Amino acid sequence: MNSKDIRALSPVEITTKIRETRDTLLQQRLRKQTGQVEKTHELRALRKDIARLQTILSQKNKTAAVAS
Repeated sequence: MNSKDIRALSPVEITTKIRETRDTLLQQRLRKQTGQVEKTHELRALRKDIARLQTILSQKNKTAAVAS
């Protein structure tokens, strides 16, 4: 997911995406521990997606606070 797609989402949708991505990351970590994951690079991509989502959410919250 790129930042252009994330910026089009509302803050509520972004928090939902963060929750879903964290759940996916947890499942991938557990599967990695049992040796079931072949694509370990996906873990890093999920972490980066979470960081990207959180950054844009905080930017939206700052602009909303300044506007009001």
